[in-house]
Amino acid sequence: MKLNYKIKAILGASLILSASACESFLDVNENPNNPEDAPISGLMTNITYETSLNVFRSGSAVSNYVQYLASPNPDSGSDTMEALDFSGTWFSLYNVMTDLNEMNKKAEEAGSLHYLGAGQVLMALNLAMTVDLFGDVPFSESFNFTTVTPAYDDDQVLYGNVISLLDQGIANLNGTTSISIGDDDFIYGGDVATWIKFANTLKARYLIHTKSTQSYSSAAVLSAVSAGFTSNADNAEVLFFEQRFNPWAQVAINNENLLLGGWISEQFVEALDGTSYPAVDPRLPLMIGTTDDGEFIGTENGAGRGDAPEQGARSTLIPGQYYTSTLSPILIATYSELKFIEAEAAFDTDKARAYQAYLAGISAHMDMLGVSASDKAAYLAEPSVAVGAAGLTMDLIFKEKWVALFLHPETWNDARRFDYAYKNFTPPANVNPNLGGDLIRRLAYPDSEISRNGANVPSVTLTDRIWWNQ
Repeated sequence: MKLNYKIKAILGASLILSASACESFLDVNENPNNPEDAPISGLMTNITYETSLNVFRSGSAVSNYVQYLASPNPDSGSDTMEALDFSGTWFSLYNVMTDLNEMNKKAEEAGSLHYLGAGQVLMALNLAMTVDLFGDVPFSESFNFTTVTPAYDDDQVLYGNVISLLDQGIANLNGTTSISIGDDDFIYGGDVATWIKFANTLKARYLIHTKSTQSYSSAAVLSAVSAGFTSNADNAEVLFFEQRFNPWAQVAINNENLLLGGWISEQFVEALDGTSYPAVDPRLPLMIGTTDDGEFIGTENGAGRGDAPEQGARSTLIPGQYYTSTLSPILIATYSELKFIEAEAAFDTDKARAYQAYLAGISAHMDMLGVSASDKAAYLAEPSVAVGAAGLTMDLIFKEKWVALFLHPETWNDARRFDYAYKNFTPPANVNPNLGGDLIRRLAYPDSEISRNGANVPSVTLTDRIWWNQ
């Protein structure tokens, strides 16, 4: 069972600073804080903490593309799908993978199989996030510091590495170890049994991405699902603490202080308020705020606030809710997500199983948010929700998963796999004309990478697809 690690996080804050990796995997200058000098425990602290922040950073990068959030200003590049520079996100992902490479070497040398297994799981996660955002990326030559211009590896090959790392991680977590993981693990506090569930949950996530490819196996996905999370108590998350707020809370606080951010897309509001779907979703007031008049009003992506009834009369993220309290967790993977993966994987062969998983995914998310039992029962009984196994559609599975993964980067993977086909989903106003009528399919390679390693950076456009999205 997971414990509350807020106090432990406070005590570990100093470790986070001392255990941080070198500035980037391309930095060849001598660094007194090189991870070679960091103990396994300190590395684990930094890695688990920063991995959660990488989930936030990635989710923030794509939240406008899936129309959770919208810019209050017209023609904002984040709304209109322009080629933006995500150098900071790129460096953060590689800094964590640099730490992981070092921790895994140390763990292997020490015979600490549980640290090694957890490190392999987290390497798989951070590598997969990087590939899902950018496609081909450096990996095989990234951590030996013999070159400042590492080659780019094929994204499909890297996905094979992701699954292999997860399998190796599961095997090592099941093994006998010389050193046990402890409070330095901000995700599970050393609970190895739940780490194994987490690894299988991630395996199901990355295997479902391959659904449109020849390598896809629904049986493999469902096998991983069966070994994954069994309740919300297993959720992979990192809790925040007094010295460092949950970053979504900081967005909400900043917005309250007129540093505008966290404005809610019209698409999201209308999907939950009874406009796009018949049922009014009781989660809406638990996830976003209202205007001063108590109304839920979204902002049209690309158009900005337009002619609002009064300046600022739009829904935003507000402080103090589940996703935006200062001590709220960053969710890395959840039981709810896993149930929707199960629903999708079982859909073609076992509609009854798919339908029960779909309902369980909704229920788990509502329980997580604290929806009342009566409101949950009423929503699950709505005819447009309680459609029965025969009436279940992939549209409903993806819609409910989209709601349940609010602000999580995994939803952009779903949106691309689903061809952005959510009900009433419309392209943003003033959408980037260079997309040629398509919607964005990958992030542009960072300017910093082009300047440092330009000869190896692939020549791609924003509409060139990741290998699993062909």
